[in-house]
Amino acid sequence: MTDLQARTTAHTVDPAELLRRHRAVTPAWLATYYREPIELTHGEGRHVWDSAGKRYLDFFGGILTTMTAHALPEVTRAVAEQAGRILHTSTLYLSTPMVELAEQIAALSGIPDAKVFFTPSGTEANELALLLATTHRRSNQVLALRNSYHGRSFSTIGVTGNGSWSPTSLSPLQTLYVHGGVRTAGPFAQLTDDQFTAACVADLEDMLGQAEGTVAALIAEPIQGVGGFTSGPDGLLAAFKEVLDRHGILWISDEVQTGWGRTGDHFWGWQAHGQAGPPDVLTFAKGIANGMSMGGVVARAEVMDSLAANSISTFGGSPITCAAALANLRHLLENDLQGNARRVGAVLREELEKSGLPVELRGRGLMLGVGLRDAATAAATLEHARELGLLVGKGGRAGDALRVAPPLSLTAEEAREGAALLIEALRRAQA
Repeated sequence: MTDLQARTTAHTVDPAELLRRHRAVTPAWLATYYREPIELTHGEGRHVWDSAGKRYLDFFGGILTTMTAHALPEVTRAVAEQAGRILHTSTLYLSTPMVELAEQIAALSGIPDAKVFFTPSGTEANELALLLATTHRRSNQVLALRNSYHGRSFSTIGVTGNGSWSPTSLSPLQTLYVHGGVRTAGPFAQLTDDQFTAACVADLEDMLGQAEGTVAALIAEPIQGVGGFTSGPDGLLAAFKEVLDRHGILWISDEVQTGWGRTGDHFWGWQAHGQAGPPDVLTFAKGIANGMSMGGVVARAEVMDSLAANSISTFGGSPITCAAALANLRHLLENDLQGNARRVGAVLREELEKSGLPVELRGRGLMLGVGLRDAATAAATLEHARELGLLVGKGGRAGDALRVAPPLSLTAEEAREGAALLIEALRRAQA
């Protein structure tokens, strides 16, 4: 028996019984996919297996978090070696892996005079970005895009423009929502790209005219993740930045889902809007450590050093997560996975376009959204895809979009295979 076969047959927990136990001890609002939820027990490359031994082509990567590949040897080896030395120290002590990773990310960020702070998640990264901006600007007013999502903490829910993921209207922030996150819906949908950008800039200017005093920052995802992989035209955020700069307002680019080359054309999502220069603050998470819990913030030193009180992180930048991230980032850069995302993402999009199905394709690279007619069609497609051996995600304000985001090492053959499975699932759902 091979190691993989042993892992496949080693887990025998009954899924129905596990679901019963899950529901007994976890919150009612903790969502799971599928009418009959599955447990994923192991993975290899771009495939995962459930507890019943069924094999799936993974086109969601644990919500865009398995960035390079499942069980990537370089990462698992780095984790094992670091675990054999020391697992945890905290930021109260110096850490070579943390400093080395911070140096690399600062250099890759494009932000001048950059400093880096590590967190355990994207939510906490965006929380810190908001704290930095509001402290630096001495204001709790924040601009955000409609249809956005920035996390599940109190402050990040307060700047989330997607009602499906915003359980409370209470917030420590005063949030002003502007247009620009969705190109194909809303009052500006019928305009040309240039007209759309001009209309959104006018909306931003009008909103600033209504604000009372100083506005701290605009926080924006270059491509909206939970929102269904929607975005405005290239250059929109650059046009926004020209307005923001006139008012001294900071630009926070939420790169939790768009970072590390996933969009193919660029290493960071903000670079599609780079005409006005880099953002003041950049947040990241998800795939950098290939499944280990890591997020972080990159900011200009002037902004990062704004906090007057002491602060530490118990788990941010731990030796083991940094070891994983260093190995993962090295693999990504040495194997040009950004270029692979561009090339293989084009194959995937072409296969879906050839199907002639009535869907709206969004995103770029290996961050591809499929807009559908309603939430029921999206839910049905999700189920059919699982039955066929394909895992995809779901999103959109109304839950009416699919999110396709496989590991960046996806091959062209796997892209065609996955596209065929997705097309069949769509046909079954739309029949």
